[in-house]
Amino acid sequence: MATFSQTTKHEFGALFSSLSAYLFIALFLIVSLFIFFWVETFFARNLADMRPLFEWMPLLMIFLVAALTMRMWSDERRSGNIEMLLTSSTPVWRLVAGKFAAVTVLILLALLLTLPLPLTVALSGPLDWGPVIGGYIASLLLAASYAAIGLYLSSRTDNQIVSLIGTIAICGVLYVIGSGTLTAFAGQRVSEVMAHFGSGSHFLSITRGMIDFRDLFYYVTLMLIFLLLNFLSVEKLRLAGGTPGPRYRRLQMVAFLCINALLMGNVLLTKSTALRIDLTQGKSFSISETTHGYLQQLQQPLLIRGYFSARTHPLLSPLVPQLRDLIREYEVAGDGMVNVEMIDPLEEPEMEQEAGQKYGIEPVAFQVADKYQSSLVNSYFNLLIRYGDHYRTLDYNDLIDVKMRSETDLDIRLRNPEYDITRAIRRVLSEQRSGKALFDSIGRPVTFRGFISTTQRLPVGLQQLKQDLDAILEVFEQGSDGRFSVSIIDPQADDGAVAKQIRSSYGFRPMVLGVLKPDPFFFYMVLESGGQWVPIPVPEDLKKRRLQASLEAGLRHFAPGVLRTITVTMPAAPDTIFGFKRKGLASYLQIEKHLRESVIIRKDDLSSGSVPAGSDLLLLIAPESLNEKQLFAIDQYLMQGGSVIISAAPWKIKLGSDAIAAEKHETGLELWLAHHGITLRDAIVMDTQNSAFPIPVQRNSGDAVVDETQNLAYPFFPDIRKEGMENETGITASLNQMTLNWAAPITIEARDHEVIPLLQSSVDSWLEERGSIQPDFERFPQSGFSSGDDQEKQAFLLAAIIQGKFDSFFKGEKSPLFEAQAGEKQFAVDVIERSSADGKIILIGSDLFLADSVIELATRATGSRYLNSMQLIENIMEWSFEEPGLLKLRGRGDYARTLLPLSRGQQRLREYLNYAAAIAGVMLLYAIEKMLRRRRRRDWEKLTTDAHSQPKT
Repeated sequence: MATFSQTTKHEFGALFSSLSAYLFIALFLIVSLFIFFWVETFFARNLADMRPLFEWMPLLMIFLVAALTMRMWSDERRSGNIEMLLTSSTPVWRLVAGKFAAVTVLILLALLLTLPLPLTVALSGPLDWGPVIGGYIASLLLAASYAAIGLYLSSRTDNQIVSLIGTIAICGVLYVIGSGTLTAFAGQRVSEVMAHFGSGSHFLSITRGMIDFRDLFYYVTLMLIFLLLNFLSVEKLRLAGGTPGPRYRRLQMVAFLCINALLMGNVLLTKSTALRIDLTQGKSFSISETTHGYLQQLQQPLLIRGYFSARTHPLLSPLVPQLRDLIREYEVAGDGMVNVEMIDPLEEPEMEQEAGQKYGIEPVAFQVADKYQSSLVNSYFNLLIRYGDHYRTLDYNDLIDVKMRSETDLDIRLRNPEYDITRAIRRVLSEQRSGKALFDSIGRPVTFRGFISTTQRLPVGLQQLKQDLDAILEVFEQGSDGRFSVSIIDPQADDGAVAKQIRSSYGFRPMVLGVLKPDPFFFYMVLESGGQWVPIPVPEDLKKRRLQASLEAGLRHFAPGVLRTITVTMPAAPDTIFGFKRKGLASYLQIEKHLRESVIIRKDDLSSGSVPAGSDLLLLIAPESLNEKQLFAIDQYLMQGGSVIISAAPWKIKLGSDAIAAEKHETGLELWLAHHGITLRDAIVMDTQNSAFPIPVQRNSGDAVVDETQNLAYPFFPDIRKEGMENETGITASLNQMTLNWAAPITIEARDHEVIPLLQSSVDSWLEERGSIQPDFERFPQSGFSSGDDQEKQAFLLAAIIQGKFDSFFKGEKSPLFEAQAGEKQFAVDVIERSSADGKIILIGSDLFLADSVIELATRATGSRYLNSMQLIENIMEWSFEEPGLLKLRGRGDYARTLLPLSRGQQRLREYLNYAAAIAGVMLLYAIEKMLRRRRRRDWEKLTTDAHSQPKT
């Protein structure tokens, strides 16, 4: 080892003494920084990642490493030093290993000098360090493999140019074999084989942040093969043109066997996915505990079938192996309960017919090209998840995330495949559950408590309902295996002591049928489990099926993973699908479509005065002028322990072709919110930390006028980052950024409720109280808006959760439904005066952030599908349903992480600091090398002086 270390030091010093090292490092840093900031336009991409550096690394290393290694052996042969080396006592393998180690250490130094780049990105946005670490590991392994190839070719010739061209050719072929440029012309199976033997595909795999043993073994194989060939080549030079002897033939045989073993090992590891290390934040490429939990609930086999065409779009082709590997993980985690199939429907007509007729899976036409022509190809990129009689399908729109770098350059990646697949599994699992399976999912005893008067005291309609209730409860008891118990008490017995108790504990008061029949009675129901209780409302139509639905909905409050039902109140959809109508009406079709993937949606305007039975959550989007009956429905749902999500603002925004206007309007919730100590202020928040507003402009280009879109820094679009998000509930864990468009500030009085500030603007925010949202470039030429210096700037609360016990807004008053039904034979619901501790109000001070047109604006501004607003609502729902597992799983995806808003000056400063750091790094290396050289010279002079001073014998 001492000889090896000395050889490495000698070769490393030789690289610096000949300026080869400085030229390599300088060119590497110059080209890397130029590509990062200019070619890939890092700040214009608006993504906090290191892909601009690592995407070009394979091609950059081909040329630089080839130039570095071309003289390592060729120069020795040309100068004649090779004879001295081969006749020394140093073994050949140490000479080969020493040169290889010296080149590898130099490459490592060059890579370390680029560390200011990820630090810059981390200061500019939420950087995931897992792919960064993977990128540096992949770069070092790839460059080391290229170095082994270059050293071998350098040992074969004394001509440096021949060595350079040969190294570039071999490394280029290895890279191109696995690149999408070449595999796009081959079928799916052939392209996968090519990708396995190509260096580029393994490099991209590691840069995702997943350290796969197959990728590591591939690079180790390349290095060992060419180091063995290098060893044989140098060993042959010892013979000096003589005939190879038995020793050399034995070395050849051993090398041949080793090379074959390495190649066979790569082939055998093709299907293995066992040894992998996930470096990504949140373990994006590993099966989570949440997924394991759902797979353990399987009572019968689950089928996951992939429909992938052999010939598809070249940007989708590399994603197929990633999906297949992930699905295999599901098969392993399912412990025999998950069946995985991969088929090409175009090669199996019967399966294609079944996919289309039974599951509605159809091919999509993609523009593809081969070496002869460009054409349209019908291709499949779908997943089927089937459990029993229920199934869900996922297509490429559900699985991928597209980022537009330019009009012709797209970045396509898997968004969060585990979340999408696990959510589909949860959906089919929930749809299959009923009866006993519902109690299995609860996992703890549930008690039904009925506070019901005797049959003689009940109205006729409720007498029949009581009989139906007894029948439903009996079925539940029989199917619960002892986990469901029933307790029915008459509150009017025992001198009314029970009536007083339930009024103080639950807020239940005696009911009356009407003015003409004032005899009081009780008919209240609650479900209790684990210290929580959920009231069960009496159905309006007094039907048995509605009562059973209400009871099942109450049970689902205690059962994680069961399919939920939410009631949504939103404006009616206008004529257009996307965008505002001329009257300024907004559509909310995208949020509705998005939520239907995970819950059952019932749309209701609440005009009946009650929330439909069986609703697990109430979502109000852009409410306007709610009447008393609608308000009563919201209030009583909250009193029943329900969760109410409100997305509202006191301003109506109208977008025109040439102007933007804001008008005040009433939601109808003002007094109700004020009753609970909540105020939605009549102002719009402006923030210096804001998102862009894409606006159409015209530009003169010679004699022509060009229409284009420019991004305007718009202060009414607060750009909320992690420092403005709460981090306790997990609701915002998967959100690196959130824009609340035209948001109103929220103020909350200090009461007994628990308040969770969900979203806040930055501390450099101020208020606009007049509704002037149109930019005025005549008064403010720089930005179009006032800088707010004349106002006190502070952070404003834009979204909050208020939970606890609430007093009814209608406490002490008659029900609004009472007057409408007085004198009729129908049953009049009385007012529940106090809620349980499970009541929740989630208020968001913006409604248009969920509008289709605003989502489209954000998509155009960011260059990728903007899903954060819809994900926020879905995260709040899952938190309300007490399902933290899905929230954690959602945060594991490979979502686009956007940069913080930076001025042009701040961007240039960061860029120049990286150039300065590169220059300082090279100068530091030069100073260290010069110091070491002086130390070696002093040691040599001391050695020679000591030798001369010794007495002669």
